[in-house]
Amino acid sequence: MRLLSVAALQTSPVFGDPEATLRRMGERVAHVRDVVPHVQLVMFPELHLPALAPPLEPHDDPASLAVEVPGPLTEELSRIARDSRVWLVPGSVYERAEDGRVHNTALVFSPEGELTASYRKVFPWQPHESSAPGDCFVTFDIPEIGRLGLSICYDGSFPETCRELAWMGAEAVLQVSLTTTSDRPQELVMARANAIFNQLYVVSLNAGSPAGLGRSVIVDPEGLVRLQAGDGEELLTDVLDLDAVTRVREYGTAGVSRLWDQATRTGVCARQSRERDGARQ
Repeated sequence: MRLLSVAALQTSPVFGDPEATLRRMGERVAHVRDVVPHVQLVMFPELHLPALAPPLEPHDDPASLAVEVPGPLTEELSRIARDSRVWLVPGSVYERAEDGRVHNTALVFSPEGELTASYRKVFPWQPHESSAPGDCFVTFDIPEIGRLGLSICYDGSFPETCRELAWMGAEAVLQVSLTTTSDRPQELVMARANAIFNQLYVVSLNAGSPAGLGRSVIVDPEGLVRLQAGDGEELLTDVLDLDAVTRVREYGTAGVSRLWDQATRTGVCARQSRERDGARQ
């Protein structure tokens, strides 16, 4: 069995204090490891580390909070992952790119402390979000378990995101979010829909109150909600059976609808992938 033990922290930062938020992250990752000794992956919400102000207060300019990747922050995150021996997804940060643009970037660190993956949000929440869009989707492998894809908040509103990650081999999508607006119910529908369409797991982690509206979910490959959080601070723990993705894709959702098999068998995925690659040239 290919099992992945996940701990998703629906939480808030220490508002206005990135250094204190980083220290608390290290403490909480260590505590999660003590509470859930078999945990393999720990994740935090979108833009947790920049420690943005609460929703109804003015926010700092992203450029003033941007960091270099790699840099001093990633070195400290590497230590946290290594000390607790977990895959660490610390939400996302404002990344200052070499060309001066600022991206909303999700990071992944291995239990050895390696910066394994870095994903720049392809679909910023326009016109409200000023960060520059990324130009590619990103997956990473956990040896002997499976391949995971990265998604950030508004990315989930575009079906192309999960479909592309599924084409790239993802069996679970980790979606970190910072939703403060009244469309969280619609996001929950889309999390389930993306799981159903692509027959994979979706872990949609939102910030908890007062930073966000919470209601994080873990959805299985048939679109069934395994866990759903409330509004406040909460720790979601689950063990994802990635072999269930294989089962659902082979036998179908509810044992009847083989969506992914049909899409791949008829060549839709391969054809659209070739068209996409051709458009980039």
